[in-house]
Amino acid sequence: MRRERRAFLKNCCYLGAAGLASQLGRLGMVSAYAQSASDHRALVCVFLFGGHDSNNMIVPIDSRYQAYQAMRGPVALGQGALLPAGGSGYGLHPALGNVQRLFNSRQAAVVFNVGTLFQPTTKATLNRTPLPKNLYSHSDQTQQWQSSDPNGGGTGWGGRIGDVAAAANTGTLPPGISVNGGSSLFLAGPTTRGINFSSASSFGLTTFGDDTAMAARLGSLQKLLTFDSGLKLVSAANGVLNDAIRSAQEIDAALGGAPPLPVAFPNSGLGQQLAQVAQIIAVQGALGLNRQIFFAGMGGFDNHENLLGNHQQLLATVDGAIGAFVATLEARGAADRVTLFTESEFNRTGNANANVGTDHAWGGHQLVVGGAVRGGDTYGTFPTHTLSGPDDAGDRGSWIPTTSLDQYAATLGGWFGVSDADMAGIFPNLANFSPQRLGFM
Repeated sequence: MRRERRAFLKNCCYLGAAGLASQLGRLGMVSAYAQSASDHRALVCVFLFGGHDSNNMIVPIDSRYQAYQAMRGPVALGQGALLPAGGSGYGLHPALGNVQRLFNSRQAAVVFNVGTLFQPTTKATLNRTPLPKNLYSHSDQTQQWQSSDPNGGGTGWGGRIGDVAAAANTGTLPPGISVNGGSSLFLAGPTTRGINFSSASSFGLTTFGDDTAMAARLGSLQKLLTFDSGLKLVSAANGVLNDAIRSAQEIDAALGGAPPLPVAFPNSGLGQQLAQVAQIIAVQGALGLNRQIFFAGMGGFDNHENLLGNHQQLLATVDGAIGAFVATLEARGAADRVTLFTESEFNRTGNANANVGTDHAWGGHQLVVGGAVRGGDTYGTFPTHTLSGPDDAGDRGSWIPTTSLDQYAATLGGWFGVSDADMAGIFPNLANFSPQRLGFM
């Protein structure tokens, strides 16, 4: 166990720069539910960077398969290779064996055609409805998915939920932790600062030299950090680094009592990120964190060529990491307290391009996994697989979302303990949609 712990403690964790830019007044949203909560709940966002082709993640296997096959052409999956998702009439990608098992045991659900929207939009209203800024742009849509602001916002919806949820925590750490190796807009709230781990496989404080020499170095650094330079920017940066050191030391101490992982996680970036999440969840009591929000992710989904081969490997990585994570939660009796969900900046086109890949599109399907999920079912409206059809924003199968990101996120937030009254401040566009919460939690 000592060696496992040391493997987790090689690099220093640091506080996100997004937190520095968020020194605004608290939203004033304090959920009565969160204030009185004594139970533990965690949300885990897995962001699939690059634009995930969810058209091949879940596919109709009933009479609608022929329309799918005709639309997809050379990037269509064979009907016999798809993994039946219960009696839903859909099949999952053949690489998603763990997800299929979880779906069939009612611990996973699929939410159809989710995307960024200001208000409900159809093909008939497409030209007279305000649309998200720079649709089909990686950077803009990534920002919008993490902020839930179709114009691109300065704070993340996970961070805004974290501001409300912080009232349930008794420790000094913020609710949000990114294990994706960098600063995350998703966790940047107006008040709380997300903690960002510096690598996918380790965190904590690295020592060099003997303990006495290291203690002297750390003491000298802390003296420098508390020195009043008179420069506001320098003082602010010093404060962030000082907070980061304290947070690293606190997490280090708590992880000293963490149990060993009950299953082996894949040696992939996402696998190691979810292993980190599992260990931090295991010591949430010692950290005083009754509400936790995690941000993990992996790239590689911008498949403008060779979609079938690339997607097989990518989804196998996702499936292996999710399988180990859920098995760990189940072994520790925590599956009902943790909900994992996917995001991606956009779906991809329904038809293929000349390189047997697909291009940037709009609404896509998302996975939700956990013991509290009303699984074994699908939610939302599946698009009609017809190019230039009623759900296509153009002529290549760019689905106009029928479920807004706000509805998707608010459903997760409601399970997390956010009240209806607080939702309006967290998701300003939510009032434009009905129902405001979906039924998958």
